[in-house]
Amino acid sequence: MTDLAYAAGWRMVRLLPERVAAVAFMAAADVAARRGGRGARRLRSNLARVVPPGTDLDRLTRVAMRSYARYWLEVFRLQDISRDRIIGGMRMLDEPRLRDALASGHGTIAALPHMGNWEHAGAWLAANGEPFTTVAERLEPASLFDRFIRFRSALGMEVIPLTGGEQPPFDLLADRLNKGGTVCLLADRDLSAAGVPVVFFGATATMPSGPAALALRTGATLLPATLWFDRDGWSVRIHPAVPHTDVARMTQALADAFAEGIAAHPADWHMLQRIWRDEPPAARTGTGT
Repeated sequence: MTDLAYAAGWRMVRLLPERVAAVAFMAAADVAARRGGRGARRLRSNLARVVPPGTDLDRLTRVAMRSYARYWLEVFRLQDISRDRIIGGMRMLDEPRLRDALASGHGTIAALPHMGNWEHAGAWLAANGEPFTTVAERLEPASLFDRFIRFRSALGMEVIPLTGGEQPPFDLLADRLNKGGTVCLLADRDLSAAGVPVVFFGATATMPSGPAALALRTGATLLPATLWFDRDGWSVRIHPAVPHTDVARMTQALADAFAEGIAAHPADWHMLQRIWRDEPPAARTGTGT
Protein backbone atom coordinates (compact mmCIF):
# COMPACT_ATOMS: atom_id res chain seq x y z
CA MET A 1 0.00 0.00 0.00
CA THR A 2 2.87 2.37 0.76
CA ASP A 3 4.42 1.74 -2.63
CA LEU A 4 1.07 2.15 -4.37
CA ALA A 5 0.48 5.43 -2.54
CA TYR A 6 3.88 6.74 -3.62
CA ALA A 7 3.29 5.60 -7.19
CA ALA A 8 -0.12 7.24 -7.36
CA GLY A 9 1.11 10.46 -5.77
CA TRP A 10 4.19 10.54 -7.98
CA ARG A 11 2.09 10.16 -11.12
CA MET A 12 -0.46 12.74 -10.02
CA VAL A 13 2.22 15.34 -9.24
CA ARG A 14 3.79 14.80 -12.67
CA LEU A 15 0.41 15.26 -14.38
CA LEU A 16 -0.55 18.46 -12.56
CA PRO A 17 0.50 21.85 -13.93
CA GLU A 18 3.72 22.84 -12.16
CA ARG A 19 2.24 25.94 -10.56
CA VAL A 20 -0.77 24.02 -9.21
CA ALA A 21 1.45 21.31 -7.76
CA ALA A 22 3.71 23.92 -6.16
CA VAL A 23 0.79 25.65 -4.45
CA ALA A 24 -0.45 22.32 -3.10
CA PHE A 25 2.99 21.36 -1.74
CA MET A 26 3.50 24.75 -0.09
CA ALA A 27 0.09 24.51 1.56
CA ALA A 28 0.90 21.04 2.85
CA ALA A 29 4.20 22.34 4.25
CA ASP A 30 2.40 25.15 6.09
CA VAL A 31 -0.03 22.66 7.62
CA ALA A 32 2.84 20.42 8.74
CA ALA A 33 4.64 23.36 10.34
CA ARG A 34 1.50 24.47 12.21
CA ARG A 35 0.73 20.99 13.48
CA GLY A 36 4.25 20.62 14.82
CA GLY A 37 4.62 16.89 14.36
CA ARG A 38 7.75 14.97 15.24
CA GLY A 39 9.65 15.88 12.08
CA ALA A 40 8.75 19.58 12.28
CA ARG A 41 9.73 19.71 15.96
CA ARG A 42 13.06 18.08 15.25
CA LEU A 43 13.70 20.46 12.34
CA ARG A 44 12.93 23.42 14.60
CA SER A 45 15.24 22.07 17.28
CA ASN A 46 18.07 21.59 14.80
CA LEU A 47 17.59 25.04 13.32
CA ALA A 48 17.75 26.57 16.79
CA ARG A 49 21.36 25.38 16.95
CA VAL A 50 22.48 27.07 13.75
CA VAL A 51 20.90 30.53 13.83
CA PRO A 52 21.62 33.52 16.09
CA PRO A 53 19.66 33.97 19.35
CA GLY A 54 16.47 35.92 18.81
CA THR A 55 15.74 34.39 15.41
CA ASP A 56 12.02 33.83 14.80
CA LEU A 57 12.10 30.02 14.86
CA ASP A 58 8.41 29.66 14.05
CA ARG A 59 8.83 31.58 10.82
CA LEU A 60 12.14 29.89 9.98
CA THR A 61 10.64 26.44 10.52
CA ARG A 62 7.72 27.29 8.24
CA VAL A 63 10.09 28.49 5.51
CA ALA A 64 12.27 25.40 5.99
CA MET A 65 9.27 23.08 5.71
CA ARG A 66 8.39 24.84 2.45
CA SER A 67 11.95 24.27 1.25
CA TYR A 68 11.65 20.59 2.12
CA ALA A 69 8.32 20.40 0.28
CA ARG A 70 9.95 22.02 -2.76
CA TYR A 71 12.64 19.34 -2.66
CA TRP A 72 10.02 16.56 -2.83
CA LEU A 73 8.00 18.35 -5.49
CA GLU A 74 11.08 18.65 -7.68
CA VAL A 75 12.07 15.03 -7.05
CA PHE A 76 8.67 13.86 -8.27
CA ARG A 77 8.93 16.07 -11.37
CA LEU A 78 12.66 15.81 -12.06
CA GLN A 79 12.27 13.31 -14.90
CA ASP A 80 10.08 15.84 -16.71
CA ILE A 81 12.48 18.77 -16.40
CA SER A 82 14.38 19.41 -19.61
CA ARG A 83 18.14 18.95 -19.79
CA ASP A 84 18.48 22.62 -20.73
CA ARG A 85 16.65 23.69 -17.59
CA ILE A 86 18.59 21.27 -15.37
CA ILE A 87 21.85 22.75 -16.62
CA GLY A 88 20.77 26.35 -17.20
CA GLY A 89 19.00 26.69 -13.86
CA MET A 90 22.08 25.76 -11.87
CA ARG A 91 24.37 28.44 -10.50
CA MET A 92 27.64 26.87 -9.37
CA LEU A 93 30.09 28.87 -7.29
CA ASP A 94 33.77 27.94 -7.52
CA GLU A 95 33.06 25.43 -10.30
CA PRO A 96 36.75 25.21 -11.35
CA ARG A 97 37.45 23.28 -8.14
CA LEU A 98 35.08 20.58 -9.32
CA ARG A 99 36.29 20.65 -12.92
CA ASP A 100 39.93 20.37 -11.86
CA ALA A 101 39.18 17.39 -9.61
CA LEU A 102 37.23 15.60 -12.34
CA ALA A 103 39.98 16.23 -14.88
CA SER A 104 42.72 14.92 -12.61
CA GLY A 105 41.77 11.27 -13.18
CA HIS A 106 42.43 10.42 -9.52
CA GLY A 107 38.78 10.07 -8.52
CA THR A 108 36.50 12.66 -6.95
CA ILE A 109 34.33 12.44 -3.84
CA ALA A 110 31.64 15.10 -3.50
CA ALA A 111 30.38 15.19 0.10
CA LEU A 112 27.10 17.02 0.66
CA PRO A 113 24.73 17.81 3.53
CA HIS A 114 20.97 17.39 3.19
CA MET A 115 20.55 20.83 1.64
CA GLY A 116 18.62 22.23 -1.29
CA ASN A 117 17.99 19.63 -3.98
CA TRP A 118 20.82 17.12 -4.03
CA GLU A 119 18.91 15.00 -6.56
CA HIS A 120 18.97 17.90 -9.02
CA ALA A 121 22.68 18.39 -8.37
CA GLY A 122 23.20 14.76 -9.35
CA ALA A 123 21.07 15.21 -12.45
CA TRP A 124 23.14 18.30 -13.35
CA LEU A 125 26.35 16.31 -13.03
CA ALA A 126 25.02 13.46 -15.18
CA ALA A 127 23.61 15.89 -17.76
CA ASN A 128 27.10 17.38 -18.08
CA GLY A 129 28.49 13.99 -19.06
CA GLU A 130 29.90 13.11 -15.63
CA PRO A 131 28.42 9.79 -14.47
CA PHE A 132 28.81 9.05 -10.78
CA THR A 133 28.06 6.52 -8.08
CA THR A 134 26.14 7.07 -4.88
CA VAL A 135 24.74 5.10 -1.96
CA ALA A 136 21.08 4.83 -0.98
CA GLU A 137 19.60 3.87 2.36
CA ARG A 138 17.17 1.00 2.00
CA LEU A 139 13.48 1.88 2.18
CA GLU A 140 10.56 -0.32 3.10
CA PRO A 141 8.84 -1.88 1.32
CA ALA A 142 11.50 -3.17 -1.06
CA SER A 143 9.35 -2.24 -4.05
CA LEU A 144 9.49 1.42 -2.98
CA PHE A 145 13.28 1.23 -2.71
CA ASP A 146 13.42 -0.31 -6.18
CA ARG A 147 11.25 2.51 -7.52
CA PHE A 148 13.71 5.13 -6.25
CA ILE A 149 16.64 3.13 -7.65
CA ARG A 150 15.01 3.11 -11.10
CA PHE A 151 14.30 6.83 -10.81
CA ARG A 152 17.91 7.69 -9.99
CA SER A 153 19.31 5.29 -12.56
CA ALA A 154 17.17 6.93 -15.26
CA LEU A 155 18.86 10.22 -14.40
CA GLY A 156 22.30 8.72 -14.98
CA MET A 157 23.32 7.71 -11.45
CA GLU A 158 24.73 4.37 -10.36
CA VAL A 159 23.10 3.58 -7.01
CA ILE A 160 24.56 1.12 -4.49
CA PRO A 161 22.39 -0.02 -1.55
CA LEU A 162 23.81 0.85 1.86
CA THR A 163 22.95 -2.62 3.16
CA GLY A 164 22.04 -5.96 1.64
CA GLY A 165 24.10 -5.68 -1.53
CA GLU A 166 26.28 -8.39 -3.04
CA GLN A 167 29.43 -6.52 -1.96
CA PRO A 168 30.11 -4.01 0.84
CA PRO A 169 29.42 -0.53 -0.53
CA PHE A 170 32.82 0.76 0.63
CA ASP A 171 34.67 -1.71 -1.61
CA LEU A 172 32.52 -0.89 -4.62
CA LEU A 173 32.96 2.85 -4.12
CA ALA A 174 36.72 2.42 -3.73
CA ASP A 175 36.78 0.47 -6.99
CA ARG A 176 34.97 3.27 -8.83
CA LEU A 177 37.36 5.87 -7.43
CA ASN A 178 40.46 3.83 -8.25
CA LYS A 179 39.26 3.86 -11.85
CA GLY A 180 39.05 7.66 -11.80
CA GLY A 181 35.31 7.81 -11.22
CA THR A 182 33.15 10.15 -9.17
CA VAL A 183 31.28 9.36 -5.96
CA CYS A 184 28.62 11.60 -4.38
CA LEU A 185 27.71 11.04 -0.72
CA LEU A 186 25.36 12.70 1.73
CA ALA A 187 27.59 13.12 4.75
CA ASP A 188 25.96 15.19 7.51
CA ARG A 189 24.10 12.36 9.26
CA ASP A 190 25.61 9.14 10.54
CA LEU A 191 23.55 6.03 9.80
CA SER A 192 25.81 3.64 11.68
CA ALA A 193 27.11 3.23 15.20
CA ALA A 194 30.64 4.07 14.10
CA GLY A 195 30.35 7.75 13.24
CA VAL A 196 33.18 10.22 13.76
CA PRO A 197 32.66 12.78 16.55
CA VAL A 198 32.86 16.34 15.24
CA VAL A 199 32.24 19.79 16.66
CA PHE A 200 29.26 21.11 14.74
CA PHE A 201 27.83 24.51 15.64
CA GLY A 202 29.55 24.30 19.01
CA ALA A 203 28.31 20.87 20.09
CA THR A 204 29.30 17.26 19.43
CA ALA A 205 27.64 15.47 16.54
CA THR A 206 28.65 12.35 14.64
CA MET A 207 29.19 12.18 10.91
CA PRO A 208 30.06 9.23 8.67
CA SER A 209 33.70 8.26 8.25
CA GLY A 210 33.17 6.98 4.69
CA PRO A 211 34.11 10.06 2.64
CA ALA A 212 37.41 10.61 4.45
CA ALA A 213 38.26 6.90 4.59
CA LEU A 214 37.59 6.50 0.86
CA ALA A 215 39.75 9.51 0.03
CA LEU A 216 42.63 8.14 2.09
CA ARG A 217 42.39 4.65 0.62
CA THR A 218 42.14 5.74 -3.02
CA GLY A 219 43.86 9.12 -3.17
CA ALA A 220 40.66 10.72 -4.48
CA THR A 221 39.97 14.43 -4.08
CA LEU A 222 37.45 15.12 -1.30
CA LEU A 223 35.27 18.14 -2.10
CA PRO A 224 32.61 19.48 0.29
CA ALA A 225 29.64 21.04 -1.47
CA THR A 226 26.68 22.94 -0.05
CA LEU A 227 23.41 23.59 -1.86
CA TRP A 228 20.47 25.95 -1.64
CA PHE A 229 17.42 27.05 -3.60
CA ASP A 230 17.15 30.22 -5.64
CA ARG A 231 13.75 31.62 -6.50
CA ASP A 232 13.72 30.05 -9.98
CA GLY A 233 16.69 27.70 -9.81
CA TRP A 234 19.38 26.07 -7.74
CA SER A 235 22.79 26.99 -6.36
CA VAL A 236 25.81 24.96 -5.28
CA ARG A 237 29.07 26.06 -3.75
CA ILE A 238 32.15 23.88 -4.18
CA HIS A 239 34.32 24.36 -1.09
CA PRO A 240 38.11 23.90 -1.09
CA ALA A 241 39.31 20.31 -1.23
CA VAL A 242 39.94 18.68 2.14
CA PRO A 243 43.65 17.91 2.67
CA HIS A 244 44.49 14.23 3.19
CA THR A 245 45.47 13.85 6.86
CA ASP A 246 43.43 11.36 8.88
CA VAL A 247 39.76 10.40 9.12
CA ALA A 248 39.02 12.49 12.23
CA ARG A 249 40.52 15.74 10.94
CA MET A 250 39.12 15.30 7.45
CA THR A 251 35.61 14.64 8.76
CA GLN A 252 35.88 17.72 10.97
CA ALA A 253 36.86 19.73 7.89
CA LEU A 254 33.70 18.50 6.16
CA ALA A 255 31.63 19.49 9.18
CA ASP A 256 33.18 22.98 9.13
CA ALA A 257 32.37 23.42 5.43
CA PHE A 258 28.82 22.18 5.97
CA ALA A 259 28.37 24.56 8.91
CA GLU A 260 29.49 27.49 6.76
CA GLY A 261 26.93 26.64 4.07
CA ILE A 262 24.11 25.88 6.50
CA ALA A 263 24.67 29.11 8.45
CA ALA A 264 24.34 31.05 5.19
CA HIS A 265 21.16 29.20 4.10
CA PRO A 266 19.58 27.59 7.19
CA ALA A 267 16.09 27.30 5.69
CA ASP A 268 17.42 24.97 2.98
CA TRP A 269 18.93 22.46 5.44
CA HIS A 270 16.50 19.55 5.52
CA MET A 271 17.50 17.81 8.73
CA LEU A 272 14.47 16.29 10.38
CA GLN A 273 16.48 13.74 12.39
CA ARG A 274 18.57 13.90 15.52
CA ILE A 275 22.29 14.48 14.93
CA TRP A 276 23.69 16.02 18.13
CA ARG A 277 24.74 13.73 20.95
CA ASP A 278 23.70 15.98 23.82
CA GLU A 279 20.08 16.29 22.74
CA PRO A 280 17.46 13.88 24.10
CA PRO A 281 15.57 11.68 21.61
CA ALA A 282 12.42 13.81 21.96
CA ALA A 283 12.87 17.02 19.98
CA ARG A 284 13.02 20.26 21.91
CA THR A 285 10.05 22.54 21.54
CA GLY A 286 11.36 25.71 23.14
CA THR A 287 12.52 28.79 21.25
CA GLY A 288 15.99 28.99 22.73
CA THR A 289 19.18 27.42 21.47
